[in-house]
Amino acid sequence: MRGQHRRGSGVLSSVFLCLLFAISHIEVAAQEVVSSSKLAKSIDDIDESIILLKSLVENTGATTEADAEALVFRLDQRIIRLVADIAKLTRHISALPEDDPDRRLLQERVPGDLSKADQVLIQRIQQLDERIETNNERYKNAAEVEKYALQAHGNGLETLRLGFYSSLVELIESKEIIGLSAAVLRQKTSTLLYQYAETISARIELYRTTLREMDSRLALDANNTGVQGAANEIKIALAVEVRRLESLLKLMVRIEIDTVVYRSVLLRESSGVSLRLFDPEALRQTLEDSWGSVSDAVSRSLPDIFLKVLAFVLILTAFRALSQLVKRVVSSALIRSGAEFSTLLKDVLISVSGASVMMLGILVALSQVGISLGPALAGLGVAGFIVGFALQDTLGNFAAGGMILFYRPYDVDDFVEVAGTIGLVKKMTLVSTTINTFDNQTLIIPNSKIWGDVIKNVTAQKTRRVDLEFGVSYSDDVEKTERVLREIVESHEKVLTEPAPNIRLHTLGDSSVNFVVRPWTKTPDYWEVYWDITREVKMRFDREGISIPFPQRDVHFYKQDS
Repeated sequence: MRGQHRRGSGVLSSVFLCLLFAISHIEVAAQEVVSSSKLAKSIDDIDESIILLKSLVENTGATTEADAEALVFRLDQRIIRLVADIAKLTRHISALPEDDPDRRLLQERVPGDLSKADQVLIQRIQQLDERIETNNERYKNAAEVEKYALQAHGNGLETLRLGFYSSLVELIESKEIIGLSAAVLRQKTSTLLYQYAETISARIELYRTTLREMDSRLALDANNTGVQGAANEIKIALAVEVRRLESLLKLMVRIEIDTVVYRSVLLRESSGVSLRLFDPEALRQTLEDSWGSVSDAVSRSLPDIFLKVLAFVLILTAFRALSQLVKRVVSSALIRSGAEFSTLLKDVLISVSGASVMMLGILVALSQVGISLGPALAGLGVAGFIVGFALQDTLGNFAAGGMILFYRPYDVDDFVEVAGTIGLVKKMTLVSTTINTFDNQTLIIPNSKIWGDVIKNVTAQKTRRVDLEFGVSYSDDVEKTERVLREIVESHEKVLTEPAPNIRLHTLGDSSVNFVVRPWTKTPDYWEVYWDITREVKMRFDREGISIPFPQRDVHFYKQDS
């Protein structure tokens, strides 16, 4: 164990001494330009970083294995920050006037230092790859409790990788700012970034495919907590990889690497995508990839889709024919049963039976095309509750329609007076009743308004009494008038003998003696009897000399002497 610590310490010392040697000249240059206000802060930051790095390297030999790993992690972070400070100092140098002596002095010293810094970064990245690989191997063989800690450590190492890549990009920019060739470093950095982008994109595609498979399993077994937990872990890993790819693409753009393919990968993810990644090229690439995937999927599944659609149509057609057959069977059964069903109830029963068969056919057809009926029926139940709560008045109409069908206060072609309306009933559903008035207007009345009010069915009984009243003069013969009225009533062929008609002197009015005439007739003949008797009474009274008085008023004038 102690030997491993010494080897780790030796590696750290050799690497960081190289880096410190590379930046030592920058420290001297910083001391020479400390009087410049623009560079003061950058120089102070670099001095502090150098001091800390020296201290860390000198104390590596006294660490344990765990401390050595933590120290390496810390040193990597300090290197990344130091390179950032160097890049900042370089930008400050380039901001100085061309004839500034400080700028000329620094430009003479910096190029040689930067050429050594990139070697240190490449070496640190290679060692980081080995540490990541070691951590991955430990993760595979670790117990469940240890895996979370190793996973977090692995994420930290991947963050360091992005930090080192950022340092390489900053070194490239620093070299080009001061006029130093960065072609070799740019080539190496481009290769590293391309490889890492491909790796992350492959992980994203793999996670996406795995999630689709898990969603399919959860659709069949929603209560499988194991699959649900695994799916949540993959979603978290997918989100992490998306954020890494976003950060990596920003670095690639800085050194002018084409990122269209990788931006299209991000655009296919619905969350965490920066708007800066959304451009016409990436959108075009995404659409091309999506269209290719859709085309392949359609070409593979087109025969199955055709067969499913054909089966769907055939099942609906068969159940439609079966629905018509069920309607005819129910209608015949109701007719042969001899039960006194109202026409309205018969129509509703026939309609409901056909609709039930058709609904069953729709459910069977949906199951044949791969739609799960369990979630669909559950969704319909929830939707039905919400719709029912929102449509309370409509449900009230349903309830009223059911009560009307059960108690049968009227039937088709009955003459009724309901909800302030008079007319013939033509049709009824569970929601409303359709009435035609005598002047041929169609009225649709909600059943709740009918059931909650007085229902007057004029044609419910087979016979009706015709109520008539006639007035004659006080000077006319009462017995003669009674005889004439009775002859008129008894001579009409549609007046019933049973019950016998009732003819009586009813009231002595102000201007007339009033007789009531109340014959009985069949309900369909009511108005014919009413109009015929009224006409015949007027004609017979004229022939018999019986007068029909009208109100008269005597006006007397009195002359008064002045």
